[in-house]
Amino acid sequence: MPTRKPLLPDAARRTAAWCAVLLLVTGVAAVAIWLCIMLKTAVTPVLLALLGTALLGPVHRWLAGHGVNRSVAAGLTCVLLVAVGGGAGYIVVTALIDTGGQIVRSLKDTGRWVADHFGIGDATNLDDIAANAQKLVEKFGASAAGGLISGLSLIGTLIATGVLALLLTFFFLRDSDRAAQLAHSVAPRGTGDLVEAMGRRAFEAVEGFMRGTTFIALIDAVCITVGLLILRVPGAVGLGALVFVGAYIPYLGAFISGAVAVLVALADRGFVIALWVLGVVLAVQVLEGHVLQPVIQSRTVQMHPAMIMIALTAGASVAGLLGMLIAVPACAAAFGILGVIREEHGSDEPPARTSPSGA
Repeated sequence: MPTRKPLLPDAARRTAAWCAVLLLVTGVAAVAIWLCIMLKTAVTPVLLALLGTALLGPVHRWLAGHGVNRSVAAGLTCVLLVAVGGGAGYIVVTALIDTGGQIVRSLKDTGRWVADHFGIGDATNLDDIAANAQKLVEKFGASAAGGLISGLSLIGTLIATGVLALLLTFFFLRDSDRAAQLAHSVAPRGTGDLVEAMGRRAFEAVEGFMRGTTFIALIDAVCITVGLLILRVPGAVGLGALVFVGAYIPYLGAFISGAVAVLVALADRGFVIALWVLGVVLAVQVLEGHVLQPVIQSRTVQMHPAMIMIALTAGASVAGLLGMLIAVPACAAAFGILGVIREEHGSDEPPARTSPSGA
């Protein structure tokens, strides 16, 4: 009996199968993102707790390795997180508040200088633009604050989110040794080891990203602040704090903070000092890109800059600033999981056959 000829060629059927897989994965991802948006009040503390756990996991492991009870070690680590995070936040906010007005005035003077030299418009137009921008920011902030949790103020929401994230960080640190058991209990039969390996690789990627980014942000902020102080640029400490915060958003944060520093120098110290500030910013970025990132983050998942920019854009469109902060660690975790799957798939391939002569 003659065999029936397939309706579609093999290449078309293979393409259709891959399209079906991509559509299924995209649909699952879309539903997951939608659920995260709908449950953002509960999801946000969990994500922040995971980032905090990834950042302070080595401290907890060091304390537990020296005989400290896991609960006590987790409590001490959380106290350290509050002390360091609160202190750093106080320094950053204080510096930005003390020098924020001066930075804004410098940026407005820069706008006037550009308008006068290039004939873009007069000062009144710039004042109108600044006023409209301020109204837009206030309107956006009010709408964002009102949309977080109905009936609660923004300050109350931030405090509640921070406390919940801190408690979750404590439990994540204390019970991290049970993660492998949880992976084996929820995974389908026979896939426990694979699920555990994917979880470990994903968390290691996030852990490496958080530690490396924090260390690099500190070095960038110190170097640029010292350079601004030497050049006597006003608001140097506030600009350094802005560099530290912006470093957690790769590429985009460094570009914005560096541009603000150059504009402030241009307004208050002139064109020559602005060029020196630009040189300092570029030198620090070269140091970061060619020395710090390859050395400090050599064990984390490396991503192409284009992929990072796409992740930042997608994160901003989904969850705003929080999405931009979480986008790159999430992509690093995803690449780690894909690496484990690729290794597992490669290990199942049969070994290459050799000729009997051994050639």
